[in-house]
Amino acid sequence: MLEWFKPTWMVNSIYSITPDQLRKNNIKAVLTDLDNTLIAWNNPEATNESLEWIQMMEEAEIPIMILSNNSGDRVKSVAEYLELDYIHRSLKPSRRAFRLAQEQLDLPAEEMLMVGDQIITDVLGANRFGIRSVLVKPLLESDAWNTKINRFIELRVMDLLFKADPNMEWGDSLDEPIS
Repeated sequence: MLEWFKPTWMVNSIYSITPDQLRKNNIKAVLTDLDNTLIAWNNPEATNESLEWIQMMEEAEIPIMILSNNSGDRVKSVAEYLELDYIHRSLKPSRRAFRLAQEQLDLPAEEMLMVGDQIITDVLGANRFGIRSVLVKPLLESDAWNTKINRFIELRVMDLLFKADPNMEWGDSLDEPIS
């Protein structure tokens, strides 16, 4: 059961992931959570760092799609500003949004990657659908009220994961497997 919550990689930030790392792992598209992964949860604005990362992926012809459990208005306004495709109210960890993304991208599951800051939604959802995942550290230490419940559960799950695999650790790229 615990393996359902284990990410393929644990990377400090989404911005550390490069097109070369993705190519080495035969990844052709990135699915990303929005809040506290791509941008801060409490800010509709993208930072220069996020804009540069998106541009780098675009230049490498690696599509990015936002999969967010957030409301349509929030996700739509950010996604349109960033010129990214999106699925709002994705109901992660349900497989529904992953299936829709796969259909839209027309790629096999093994060529997609999910990046997110939550084990309970992003990693579990990716594992249930059969795609690799990257757990990133949240951009901010604070969270929306509805995420705080997940964070409480995640602390316990992370404890169990680290006990089950003492070699699991945070890295700076996909070149560093977690175990």
